[in-house]
Amino acid sequence: MPGWMNRILRVDLTEGRLTEETVDPDLARAYLGGRGWAIKYLHDEVDPRVEPLSARNKLLLATGPLTGTWAPSGARYMVVTKSPLTGALTCANSGGEFPTEMKRTGYDMFIIQGRSPRPVYLWVKDQEAELRPADHLWGLDVPSTEEAVRAETDPRARVACIGPAGERLVRMAAIMNDKHRAAGRAGVGAVMGSKNLKAVAVRGGRKVPLADPEGLAAISREVREEVAQTARQGQLVLRDYGTAYVSLMTHQAGIIPTRNFQTGLFPPARDISGYTLTEKYLLHPRPCHGCPVACGRVTRVDHPLYGGQGEGPEYETLAAFGSSCGVDDLAAITKANYLCNELGLDTISTGMTIGCAMELFEKGYLTRAEVGRSLAFGDARAVVELTRQTALRRGFGDRLAEGSHRLASDCGHPELSISAKKLEFPGYDPRGVKGMGILYATSNIGASHMKGDTIYVEMGYLSLEVDRFAWQGKPHYCKELQDIFAVIDSAGVCVFVAMRHLVDHDQSLAMTRLSRLLEAATGVGYDPAGLARAGERIYNLERLFLLGAGFSRGDDTLPPRMLREPMPEGPAKGQVVELDRMLPEYYRLRGWDQEGRPTAAKLTELGLA
Repeated sequence: MPGWMNRILRVDLTEGRLTEETVDPDLARAYLGGRGWAIKYLHDEVDPRVEPLSARNKLLLATGPLTGTWAPSGARYMVVTKSPLTGALTCANSGGEFPTEMKRTGYDMFIIQGRSPRPVYLWVKDQEAELRPADHLWGLDVPSTEEAVRAETDPRARVACIGPAGERLVRMAAIMNDKHRAAGRAGVGAVMGSKNLKAVAVRGGRKVPLADPEGLAAISREVREEVAQTARQGQLVLRDYGTAYVSLMTHQAGIIPTRNFQTGLFPPARDISGYTLTEKYLLHPRPCHGCPVACGRVTRVDHPLYGGQGEGPEYETLAAFGSSCGVDDLAAITKANYLCNELGLDTISTGMTIGCAMELFEKGYLTRAEVGRSLAFGDARAVVELTRQTALRRGFGDRLAEGSHRLASDCGHPELSISAKKLEFPGYDPRGVKGMGILYATSNIGASHMKGDTIYVEMGYLSLEVDRFAWQGKPHYCKELQDIFAVIDSAGVCVFVAMRHLVDHDQSLAMTRLSRLLEAATGVGYDPAGLARAGERIYNLERLFLLGAGFSRGDDTLPPRMLREPMPEGPAKGQVVELDRMLPEYYRLRGWDQEGRPTAAKLTELGLA
């Protein structure tokens, strides 16, 4: 079938056996690829109650039908597994060059199962795959691992690997690719480490077969010209400033997480914004493969304590290590970001967990003896030192490595973990954007903005007039966007291009051009309604896995601070999240019962019965 390579590589680490499987065409059409394929296989093959760090859990790396094609931003892949941080499933997304190279090996997906008795890495070149010893790589950081693997395989190979954090089973460990890009959330790197798999290296020369090459090229040119026109008008802020420009915007809206979400204002927001990052540290933008936006930032910091060079930080990193920790030192935040990339950590959970620890210390629930130092909000040096300690599980870092929910619970105050389903919030306080509240509460992986970011609607990015302080209507937008994001993740494109340039703004949540791109690539008769139904199917299948893992309506909730503590100041002053009003409506729109379980009728409608 065009658009897909139609082959899956199954890697049994316990037996050291690699086998090739073909793809069921009906499954391909129904679940698209990427996130959809991976959750289908995880649901069918893994007991939802499995211990995430056991050999019985599986790790799936999956591309989509637009990955590796001419489609703008068609350079994404998904990592799907059961999370050691949350106990739920997780699906982490990354771009760069690795996903395109992976697909060009001739495989759409790698299914990794079992546990190797010794460290190994996977080397795949044009459908020739082997496991190689990695004892000599164990303990190396991400850049050193990538350089060593490329030296042993092919200088042009692309590498995804774990750093010391993944080896030490840090619950927020990431899988890093192309040195600086992260499949970051919910501990996918710890799962890879638990399997003694240090790296996956790929090199491919196979072309992705296309149903209508000329049609795909024409639609791609259309999108690229729109992006270029936006740039000529000086409005392409993602290329100019990266996602870091958001810091100033969220402060002005009163929703930037400050001092562990105690407030939504951070007066020095400009000091940690993309504008200051560009002025002081930017070397040049760096795009993912085939992306016209180029939001990636290559930066360098010359500083006696915090010097270094790498990519980032992104907005989420600035919010986590910056405002949430009360830190306005951009050099220190950037250094913490570099450490996460080098050692293999999710910047969101790491920074937010340190911010949680700072509030626990502030309120006397953690002592200097436990932490090994004072831990006040605003302590930039502590942020950098604790990031390294977390990755290496040294000193107090061993407790931080368990995530904020376990840390706060151990201190007797789980309410100070600003998380949902044990996954730390990203950089938007939902008291000032109510749709994000219902999104965080109902997301199948926990608090993630990348599973249906209602900010696009609530902050006016889709040219809709929506009151961000109102709860009415937000369940509808949340449900629609969750389904759309499932499609984007499964297709293999980036949400920034998909939401800004593939959405028909006159039909705000339609996916007109995305369906055209998929039709040109695959030849399958996708239309916007059919794609939305595919996204709904994927989302409901994830929910079934979540229910099987023991989650229930009681887990579709938010920290007490969001529900009962009004925002103390700023534009969102006095606001809380009216989750109790939104959740029943959300369930109704989903076709779920009052306990949040998909009804038999809904499962039949989606072909899941």
